[in-house]
Amino acid sequence: MSQGKDLLFKISSPEDLRKLNPSDLIRVSEELRQFIIDEVSNNPGHFGASLGVVELTIALHYVFDTPRDKIIWDVGHQAYGHKILTGRRDVFSTNRKYRGISGFPRMSESEYDAFGTGHSSTSISAALGMAVASRQKGEKRHVVAVIGDGAMTAGEAFEGLNNAGIAKSDLLVILNDNNIAIDQNVGALKEYLLDIATSGFYNKIKDKVWNLLGRAGRFGPNARTLAAQLEAGFKSTLLDRSNLFEGMNFRYFGPIDGHDVMHLVKVLEDLKRIRGPKLLHCLTVKGKGFRQAERHQTEFHAPGRFDKQTGAILSSDHEDSAPPYQEVFGHTILELARMNEKIVGVTPAMPTGCSLCIMMKEMPGRAFDVGIAEQHAVTFSAGLATQGLIPFCNIYSSFIQRAYDQVIHDVALQNLRVVFCIDRGGLVGSDGATHHGFFDLAFMRTIPNMIVAAPMNATELRNMMYTAQSDRVSSPFSIRYPRGSGMVREWRRGFSEIPVGRARLIREGSDIAVLSIGHPGNDVDKAARKLEAESVSVCHWDMRFAAPLDEEALHSVFGRFKKIITVEDGILKGGFGSAVIEFMSDNNYSAEIRRLGIPGYFVEHGTQEELYRECGYDAVGIENTIRKMLK
Repeated sequence: MSQGKDLLFKISSPEDLRKLNPSDLIRVSEELRQFIIDEVSNNPGHFGASLGVVELTIALHYVFDTPRDKIIWDVGHQAYGHKILTGRRDVFSTNRKYRGISGFPRMSESEYDAFGTGHSSTSISAALGMAVASRQKGEKRHVVAVIGDGAMTAGEAFEGLNNAGIAKSDLLVILNDNNIAIDQNVGALKEYLLDIATSGFYNKIKDKVWNLLGRAGRFGPNARTLAAQLEAGFKSTLLDRSNLFEGMNFRYFGPIDGHDVMHLVKVLEDLKRIRGPKLLHCLTVKGKGFRQAERHQTEFHAPGRFDKQTGAILSSDHEDSAPPYQEVFGHTILELARMNEKIVGVTPAMPTGCSLCIMMKEMPGRAFDVGIAEQHAVTFSAGLATQGLIPFCNIYSSFIQRAYDQVIHDVALQNLRVVFCIDRGGLVGSDGATHHGFFDLAFMRTIPNMIVAAPMNATELRNMMYTAQSDRVSSPFSIRYPRGSGMVREWRRGFSEIPVGRARLIREGSDIAVLSIGHPGNDVDKAARKLEAESVSVCHWDMRFAAPLDEEALHSVFGRFKKIITVEDGILKGGFGSAVIEFMSDNNYSAEIRRLGIPGYFVEHGTQEELYRECGYDAVGIENTIRKMLK
């Protein structure tokens, strides 16, 4: 462990880093790793991924002339070391906090952030675009995409590789291979990379050829290039299969130790001189340098606050409150699967985050992690549905955007019975704009055949899931819920089927009507209770469904009220409130309607409470809106 941060605190930019002797980089690595541990233990964020690329981060900025040379991080949660070395060390304590720096690379935040990368598998495509643009403009610059082995499983990564292999552009892809994304990686690519990494014979021959030709001066300055060419000739024979990356016209180098910073610098310097598309395969350890993070990699992906001495994760202030929606989903799908043998679970690489891991443990043959592949997850679910199964496809709201075509074309158009459990709907908090679930209510409700529902609490979530697998439902069904508390402590109750498209009256009133959908209904209830003490009578409907709407309830509301408020945890343009206005117009009603929800801009990061307040649909915002309308 470093005894100080003397070198790190002298580095305000990569230019300062490049003034150091190569032998100093080992000490910088120690100091940078300890700085990340110190900061993230107190200010929660993504931990293990950034620890795993400390040496690679330093080597990249030491060898390449950033920001002229471009580095794209994929996924961006491994970029903490990059941010610290590029002028944000002294403000890193604001990471992921309201009005602070983002937890992901952002082009508007720094010239060193070459591309915003909150979602996975985009780096190769973006890097190729930059490389082609540089060639077209006659500029000489290096472009590097650093992609994790989990992110490499997604279709866009292979689309980028396929195009880059024939584009003849100078592009370096660095495959950061630690054998894990958030959960353990799955699929054939994982096994292929494992074969390369563990082939002792291949690695022994590779090292001997590389070292012999690289160090023997009599072979001249091109010795390393010759070594790489000879090495490529051995690959298919020694690995007993063709090299995937060489087959896509990439020059493949590796695997090498991603924690040997001195060797990384030498290899990167060599690769700078080799033209065309290249891939360097680096083996790293997620959580490197922090024992507990190395041993418990999923838990320490984003562990919250923890004791940096013992590694103990510190208790949440809300441990005794109602369980989160995610946990309720995980236990409920297992209960339903026990009752109905047709039910299967599907998730794209988030079994722990969405709690499908609970079903996986008991029913491994009926719960599937398909890797970071949202498009595949949806169409795979559609295939299951064609054969009479009932797939519950759990995808985060911001990730299902990547599979919108499949939702429309492969599921809804064919009216297949897929249940979409859309996790992290609404404002998710400190992950920020790349992860907020802004849009699903708006884009799902426009799709024919799609039932669109949102529960107000954990009990409603259970009942919606029960309803979705009922024999009375035969069409696609989406259920969206937020990150965080399900509001009900005693949630393990019997199931009740909900009539599709039926709202429920929470509170009768006479002065104003508030129509809510989903979790924000809890804040409407708080505001209504407070106003009741002041003799303000609020009628509150939990609409439950954005499609189909409960027209009987809406006829009742518009027949009685001239002042109406809609509340949703989604984008206002085209959302639930817009659906209510459409109903009013189509039925020739007239009323003053105020819509509360997410405005038409990308909301940044902060706590959920801070962001609800900013957008004006927390309990206080709802209360103030009611007062203004009645005044």
